Amino acid sequence: MTRVAAGSNDSNLTARIAAYAAAACSTPLAEDVAHKAQHHLLDTIAAMVSGSTLPAGVAARKFAGETAGRPVASVVMSGLRTNSVDAALANAMAAHADETDDAHPASITHPGCAVVPAALAAAEAVGASGAQFLRAVALGYDICARFGIAVGAGQFLTERGFDPHAFGGVFGAAAAAGALATPDPTKMTHVFSYAAQQASGLATLFRDREHIEKAFVFAGMPARNGVAAAMMVRSGMPGVADVFDGDPSFLSAFGIDREKAALFDDLGQTFEITHTNIKRWSVGSPVQAALDSLEAMISEHGVRARDVASVTIHLPSEGAQVVNDRKMPSVNAQHLAALMLVDGTIGFISSHDEVRMRDPDVFALRQRVTLSAHEELSRTAVSRQAIVDLHLHDGRKLSHRTHAVRGTVKNPMSRPEVEAKALDLMQPLLGAEAARRGVDMIWNIESAASLAPLAALIGEASKQKI
Repeated sequence: MTRVAAGSNDSNLTARIAAYAAAACSTPLAEDVAHKAQHHLLDTIAAMVSGSTLPAGVAARKFAGETAGRPVASVVMSGLRTNSVDAALANAMAAHADETDDAHPASITHPGCAVVPAALAAAEAVGASGAQFLRAVALGYDICARFGIAVGAGQFLTERGFDPHAFGGVFGAAAAAGALATPDPTKMTHVFSYAAQQASGLATLFRDREHIEKAFVFAGMPARNGVAAAMMVRSGMPGVADVFDGDPSFLSAFGIDREKAALFDDLGQTFEITHTNIKRWSVGSPVQAALDSLEAMISEHGVRARDVASVTIHLPSEGAQVVNDRKMPSVNAQHLAALMLVDGTIGFISSHDEVRMRDPDVFALRQRVTLSAHEELSRTAVSRQAIVDLHLHDGRKLSHRTHAVRGTVKNPMSRPEVEAKALDLMQPLLGAEAARRGVDMIWNIESAASLAPLAALIGEASKQKI
């Protein structure tokens, strides 16, 4: 099958996107794109595993167990196999149960937590190969990000009260699942039509204090709806073939300028997975740059907690509000700074350990950490920056500014760094040997005949506790 080139003469947007998606799984990825896709696949699988123990992951797993259907897809760390729709929901909510998963800044979406679980559920259900699965994942990022940008991302959220994560996520999940389950151009138009009927998500989610409804809107709902759309069409249900065209259409219903169709002109040339960030630290996004700065000073100057008289963290004002003295340890900037100085680094377990918030050494240093909204950083176009000042007992003052957070497109993580993060997330639940095998499976995913071994590995009920 020939994949549709960018800038096709066919002006029908629905048909162009559908033809591109239908051909995705039979079209090899360029080596650099495939490698980046493996990074994001591993990062998301690791987030699913670690998130399975957190409230959103536990709640979603319970729901999937109570509604269990035909056993065709695995629910991570549960020993449960169920229908592909509920498996996608549960695994996606686990993937976004925390502040661990990836993000596409231009679209304000988290593609991995919706796309990867949807692709995994569909791949298991239809017996897809590893190469087909990886290509479907890359496709899902392409479609998710472009729709996130099309709806206006931040403006869509602030002016109309909708959440862009769900809109991008449902089309990304539908593209990935549909490309695996029903790779026919006409049928893919129907998949997108059913996905559009299920596109939703309200900013009311930000009033959720348990991170459960947030995980549902960002990840579980779009993954579930995208897989449902694909499987409905696979079962024989016909749909509308032009949901993105004419009036009414998805675009006109949500006030999206028809000129935004140009966002899809470079499909096959620009791969949005290469513009997606991976978090190095399993903590809230605004804290990432501060931890990078602290790590740099620890490495360069050998600074530890006993040397520090006080710490000042400068963040953009919006980010500072998000992470200021929060109750959750993984989004509390003052606590995380103190924790890093005491331990010398931060891992998933330490950053989520509420007991460490009462550790006398950590708590004492935390009282000397000041968080400041920095005017210059608030104005910069790169929002995730930080300046950290350390005042030492010997009278020295050290300062470090992080301009590009490690893991972002401008400062990408290396393969060993992505692997190290994944092992940190997975080993406590899978054990060292099984986590190592899981990593190796993903590095060799393009040669895998099926996803069954990987799904079995991460689907086993956990015998360990974080």
